Amino acid sequence: MLRSVAVLVLDELAVFEFGVLCEVFGTDRTEDGVPLLEYRVCGIRAGEPVSTTGGVQVVPEHGLEALRGADLVAVPATGLREYPDEVLQALRDAAAAGATLLSVCSGVFVLGAAGLLDGRRCTAHWMSVDELRAAYPKALVDPDVLFVDDGNLVTSAGTAAGIDAALHLVRREVGSAAVNAIARRMVVPPQRDGGQRQYIEQPIPACSSDGLAPTLDWVVANLQVEHAVADLARRANMSERSFARRFVAETGTTPHKWLTRQRVLLAQRLLEDTDLAVDDIAERCGFGAGALLRHHFRKVVGVSPADYRRTFRAAPCPPVAAAATV
Repeated sequence: MLRSVAVLVLDELAVFEFGVLCEVFGTDRTEDGVPLLEYRVCGIRAGEPVSTTGGVQVVPEHGLEALRGADLVAVPATGLREYPDEVLQALRDAAAAGATLLSVCSGVFVLGAAGLLDGRRCTAHWMSVDELRAAYPKALVDPDVLFVDDGNLVTSAGTAAGIDAALHLVRREVGSAAVNAIARRMVVPPQRDGGQRQYIEQPIPACSSDGLAPTLDWVVANLQVEHAVADLARRANMSERSFARRFVAETGTTPHKWLTRQRVLLAQRLLEDTDLAVDDIAERCGFGAGALLRHHFRKVVGVSPADYRRTFRAAPCPPVAAAATV
């Protein structure tokens, strides 16, 4: 359970990445039902200003001693590549004491210098992947992900990927209700495409066409029924060929892939928030049978529905309303 977060700030601090951690972990959202976390901003010494890439200074309230006992120690991006020994030892001590470590963008280099990436899966901004591999050859660097969850080590790629990693940690440690509330206030998706494996081959944009949007909204509201392309084309008042061409242009994917993704997203929510059996979820999502749900779920998310539920189930589930009829 996540109760306390310590953020380590160093000179040449990246303001955006630091702000992400403040927004996700340091903002009081108890009025939205999100548990209040103990939040500490830590520098080498308390009260000693830290320079930033934005031309301002950040004054940490705490020194390195405040890293001790934190459930999560987060390291935002910094332009530095050499770090005081006392900083690296404080991170090692935190890891040895059982803290989860989170890096945002180039913060991963600080963890590498502390020897905490050896033999561990991690990631970095695409511009820094080669540098990270050269500096820490024992690290298992994955360049194709938004973030990597390697248990007590979570590393994110560049800038906005820190939001994805931070929200993932909230989901993992606090639950889906909390992450949904935070994401809603931040006006960001609680989980970008890629699911458990956090891999995006081709981001699928939202449909911006006034012609297609009503049809796709209807499909999302009625995922439990069959949807042939010919039927959707008629609903959109288009020929089948025009609809297929327009669909790919607007969404970046085919109708079949888009529909499968929407059904998997619904399955994720039902696995998190209900006690429904996998076969019942499969029927409600339009997969029909549990075997087909398992096949597509693993292909999209990277794990089985059962494993996903064990990871992301937050709390006892409320009753589920009966599915709407068409």
